[in-house]
Amino acid sequence: MMDATGIKSYFQFQNVDWQTMRSATWETIWMTVVAAILVVIIGLLLGLLLYQTRDSQNGLLRILNWIVSLLVNVFRSIPFIILIVLLLPVTKDIIGTIIGPKAAIPSLVISAAPFYARMVEANLRDIDSGVIEAVTTMGASNWEVVTKVLLPESKPALIAGATVTTISLISYSAMAGAIGAGGLGNLAYLDGFQSNNNTVTLVATVIIACIVFIVQFIGDRWVKAIDKRTI
Repeated sequence: MMDATGIKSYFQFQNVDWQTMRSATWETIWMTVVAAILVVIIGLLLGLLLYQTRDSQNGLLRILNWIVSLLVNVFRSIPFIILIVLLLPVTKDIIGTIIGPKAAIPSLVISAAPFYARMVEANLRDIDSGVIEAVTTMGASNWEVVTKVLLPESKPALIAGATVTTISLISYSAMAGAIGAGGLGNLAYLDGFQSNNNTVTLVATVIIACIVFIVQFIGDRWVKAIDKRTI
C-alpha cells in the first residue's frame, strides 16, 4: 500500500510506471525542441525588424516598429498560464485540439518568441557602430550588413539567449502539462499530485532538472567554441 505522507513517500519507486515516464519525457523533449526552433526563427526575425526600423526616418517603418514593439511588450507581459488559457480557441483552430503536446506549441511559441526578440534586439545594439559604418562605407548592402556583420558578431550572445529561452520553454511546457498538454508536467500533476504519488512528482522533477542542465551545458559549450573573446 502506498504511503502518501512523510519523506518516505518520495522514494516508493515501485509505484512509478517507467514506461509512462519515458513517454512523458520524450513528449517534453519534443515540445521543447519544436517550440525552440520556431521561437529562435520568429524571435530572430522580429529582433532584426525591431533593430532595423528603430531609427528609421520612414514614417511607415516607424509605425511598423511601434506596432511590433507594442505586440512584443504585450505578449511578454502576460503570464504563461493565463496566455495558454487565453489562446485555447486559437489553438483549437490551428492544431484541431487543445489536448496533447502539439496543442502546447502555439502558446509556447507566442509566449517565448517576444522574449527572445527583445534579447536579439539588445544584442544587435551592442555591436560596435563603427564596424557597421565601415562596412556600409565600403558599399555593403543592407542584407550584407545583416549576414556578414550583425549576425556573425552577435552569434555568441544569440546562442546564449537561445539557451536561456529554451530553458524557459522547458518550464513553460511543464505548466502547459497541468492543463492537458502532456509531457512531464502533465504526468507530475495527474499521476503525481492528484494521485498522491509523490515519487512520480519527484522523478518528473529530477528529469526536468536534468534536461535543463543538459541544455545549459550544450549552450555554454557552443558559446565557448565560437566566441572569439575566449581564445
